[in-house]
Amino acid sequence: MVNDPISDFIIRLKNSSAVGKKSLTVPYSNMKFAIAELLGKKGYIGAVAKKSRGASKLFSVELLYGEDGRPLIEGVKRVSKPSRRLYTKSKNIRKFRSGYGISVFSTPSGIMADSDAKKGKVGGEFLFNIW
Repeated sequence: MVNDPISDFIIRLKNSSAVGKKSLTVPYSNMKFAIAELLGKKGYIGAVAKKSRGASKLFSVELLYGEDGRPLIEGVKRVSKPSRRLYTKSKNIRKFRSGYGISVFSTPSGIMADSDAKKGKVGGEFLFNIW
């Protein structure tokens, strides 16, 4: 049983890309699917597609690699955890790694990257950093 499905998802992304897998299949949830779509828009992962196997819902994620064969996802850090939630106002959102990584937020307007949340002047739960 997984207590933190978001943490499980981002660690699966990091570990699968570190060993050179082409794709990854994960249990479906609206939050994880929205995170995957955001990471796809920002260029960290490829195509995201819903699947179903019997009664279980799944979705697959295509992993991307650079020209030198290195994974585009080098690391992740979960910030807000089930044991300690962390919320941030829009004026306190800063660029992560001078723009070489992104911070992901769960806002009232949906899942957003740091730059989008800052532009939209909306704060929320600080989920994780990815680089």
